[in-house]
Amino acid sequence: MESLIKSLDSLYCDSLTGYSRRKTIPVRVGDVLIGGDNPIVVQSMTTVDTMDTMGSVEQSIRMIESGCELVRITAPSIKEAENLRHIKAELRKRGYKTPLVADIHFTPNAAELAARIVEKVRINPGNYADKKKFEVIDYTDASYADELDRIRERFLPLVKICKENGTAMRIGTNHGSLSDRIMSRYGDTPLGMVESALEFLRICEDENYFDIVISMKSSNTQVMVQAYRLLVQKLNEGGFKPYPLHLGVTEAGEAEDGRIKSAVGIGTLLEDGLGDTVRVSLTEDPEFEAPVAKALIDRYSERKSHEPIPEITHYPITPFEYNKRQVAEIYNFGGHNVPRVITDISKIERITDREMKVVGHFYLPELDKWKMNDQGCDFVYSGSNPIPFMLPNGMKEIQDFAVWNLAPDQVNKFPLFKLEEYKGAKRFHSELNFLEISALEIDAAIPAIAGKKDTVLILKTANTHSMPALRRAFVSLLEAKSDVPVVVKVSYPDQSADMTMLYAATDVGGLLIDGLGDGILISLEKEAEHTRAEVLEQIKLHNTVSFGVLQAARTRMSKTEYISCPSCGRTLFDLQETTAMIRKRTDHLKGVKIGIMGCIVNGPGEMADADYGYVGSGKGKITLYKGKEVMKKSVPSEKAVDELINIIKEDGMWNEPETI
Repeated sequence: MESLIKSLDSLYCDSLTGYSRRKTIPVRVGDVLIGGDNPIVVQSMTTVDTMDTMGSVEQSIRMIESGCELVRITAPSIKEAENLRHIKAELRKRGYKTPLVADIHFTPNAAELAARIVEKVRINPGNYADKKKFEVIDYTDASYADELDRIRERFLPLVKICKENGTAMRIGTNHGSLSDRIMSRYGDTPLGMVESALEFLRICEDENYFDIVISMKSSNTQVMVQAYRLLVQKLNEGGFKPYPLHLGVTEAGEAEDGRIKSAVGIGTLLEDGLGDTVRVSLTEDPEFEAPVAKALIDRYSERKSHEPIPEITHYPITPFEYNKRQVAEIYNFGGHNVPRVITDISKIERITDREMKVVGHFYLPELDKWKMNDQGCDFVYSGSNPIPFMLPNGMKEIQDFAVWNLAPDQVNKFPLFKLEEYKGAKRFHSELNFLEISALEIDAAIPAIAGKKDTVLILKTANTHSMPALRRAFVSLLEAKSDVPVVVKVSYPDQSADMTMLYAATDVGGLLIDGLGDGILISLEKEAEHTRAEVLEQIKLHNTVSFGVLQAARTRMSKTEYISCPSCGRTLFDLQETTAMIRKRTDHLKGVKIGIMGCIVNGPGEMADADYGYVGSGKGKITLYKGKEVMKKSVPSEKAVDELINIIKEDGMWNEPETI
């Protein structure tokens, strides 16, 4: 893999510095065109039982009116596939022409029927012709070829029906449902995900059927991004047509976590011009998904007009696997340390100890002591408003150099320099100094910090194409063999909380996915003047978003992670209610990953990425997992959360929640 990457460099996108949508063939889905020169399409999926015709219609209408341009509906068996006819007829009767997509797992006969009714079918190559038993099979080339012949025989009827009826298809690989055959040959890897799709794609091309969209979805953002990039590179290398891509992070979760995780994965790819249709998978009602997807997409409507960024002619980063940039350890940055969170409080004059709770540190006056939660920041940036009280050991203060230079305490406070200040300074902190520069100043900064073992860079950009501009600066550091730690600084004008989550997750998360960055700072510098209470709310948001981005990029686990699916017509329990119930009982388990799946389609597979799993297996019945191992079957739903906690306790991963 290493030699392949070095010789092919960045074939997964048109440019690493100039925004450009990847040019694909257009695929028609009813009246909607995906790919080509057409706008990126927003889609979502119903959660109502497909046999509930009117419920499905009403929910589809709510989705369409919220911005959904494709409506996907599960068809797990023949009867649901047949009922798509009635749902479609009722929608058309009411004047809605939005194309419908049948979502198929395990049941080729349902797919073949649905392909005659709706405008598009989605099949999962991991379970369309295979059943997952988690078996490792030793294939010879001949026996593997026999398996491919079996798949061709199973899949070919659907291809012919789609071709005859003008029905489009999505070949949608899910990391959580790779077949035993793929796992045995390629392992649980992005390459395995890509090859799973290419096996089916070759059959389509042999039949001259090209109305295809491809996806590479995972709940692990690193795996998801790597798989999409590798897919594009393999399509180019293999002489395939440039098919459109559907982007999504599976089981992203709910609320802030779901939005941040989706943006880390989807936004990273959109930055490089990949993606032609998007679904944000939230454990919420589906009409809430389209506005989030649209907010991500709309950011690129004017992106081509960004300031030019120096081209990257050789990319010293492997884009198909995670490798952390090797940096020196300076104080508690770099080396083997997790990325640090710096929270900007510089717009609050004379902040009080009680107000520090917005950054995760709690002063208890009755005990005269401090406590910190799992999202207590590592540093606060006070700028020119120094903190008037002693801080707890778990947090340090950064001051503007002009303030620090006159401060009585120059040991426990740390200075932040601008480049000219740094070059002319006579006094530095003996252990830790911060040098804030723009990406345009990187070439001037590199010689200034050469040989320094007490300086951390804070890197920012004013370029609207911000993630690639910052990435270009990192490439300069790599080319100069500089091992200085770098904190990525981002700032945004006044905007909604959702926008801040999505933009920060894209701009910083996209770098973290590639192993770039040793910390995050969401600055207040572009914010307008607000009341003290409003600024404190912004600080609290920035602090939690910072930790959320690090967690979503898999670089610092600071809280329990919930890998929860977005619900669909297959779901066997109320996912939102159940997720909230499990979260209430377990959200103090730092770093533990719990999968909450409505059915078995992705459940067992996604459990491989979770420590524990809660999967619907029948009406009112739950199967509980530890990793991929089934621990208890057919547990009544009213007892399942208690049983899940017992499994966690027996595994030695439980601790009692503290009260602050």
